[in-house]
Amino acid sequence: MGIQKVGIVGFGAMGSGIAQVCAVAGFDVLVRDVEQRFVDRGNERIAASLARVVKSGKLTEAEATAARGRVKGTLALADFGDRDLIIEAVVEVLDAKKEVFGELDRVCGPATIFASNTSSLTIVEMAATTKRPDRFAGLHFFNPPVMMPLVEIVKAITTSDATIEALRDFVQRLGHTGVVCTDSTGFIVNRLLVPYLNSAVRMLELGVASAEEIDQAVKLGLRHPMGPLELIDYTGVDINYHVANVFFEEFKDPTMAPPPLLRRMMLAGHLGVKTGKGFYEYDEKGKRKT
Repeated sequence: MGIQKVGIVGFGAMGSGIAQVCAVAGFDVLVRDVEQRFVDRGNERIAASLARVVKSGKLTEAEATAARGRVKGTLALADFGDRDLIIEAVVEVLDAKKEVFGELDRVCGPATIFASNTSSLTIVEMAATTKRPDRFAGLHFFNPPVMMPLVEIVKAITTSDATIEALRDFVQRLGHTGVVCTDSTGFIVNRLLVPYLNSAVRMLELGVASAEEIDQAVKLGLRHPMGPLELIDYTGVDINYHVANVFFEEFKDPTMAPPPLLRRMMLAGHLGVKTGKGFYEYDEKGKRKT
């Protein structure tokens, strides 16, 4: 029967988005977070998102209700023993991810596939903490998973071909498009994206143009839906700073090092949409102030 029961560890913005996509596609979904308030918040996020999808006419109310019913929450990793696939979507810190997978490896049977939603960390380093490196891969969804159709399927040097084929089939059943890549830091998209975003920040630092002018030029000149500085605000200044650091540590390429301005913004708490201030200012609903 292939993958039927999916587990997701981490019920934040990415975890709830992945859970929604899986539930709408008909999968039985179990989601875990460390506190009940985070589980409740994740469920609220899915309910609000599904309501918007119903309003757009892409789902019926009955289909949305059925999808919500397929998502169950828990605080215990011990409940994941019956899952066919587990997707980790916790904080982008290697030790935290390794701890999760170490515990899951003791709970789950040998047939369960493990996947990390990491955007920058090395898959094989996580796989090495388990007894199933052949059934361990990356599944990098893009934010927000409900709208972004791409998933990078990351094959480590230990990942079996059978695991990759199972994940290809899973992604296709979600209605998403999977691209397979090797376990190289940043995979495909972020390997291209990080130097581009860094360059935009450095242009701002050098006074080449204002944030608004840089973003406008990219949107109109390159036909990007969002400018680079807007994108950093949306994904989080702290996230971009952390990912750039990971890249620089791996490649020692100056174009991948985080610009000083990112560090200063992070220290000031100007993290973008989530704090109300980044390169731009935002209201409590995340809408940019004019």
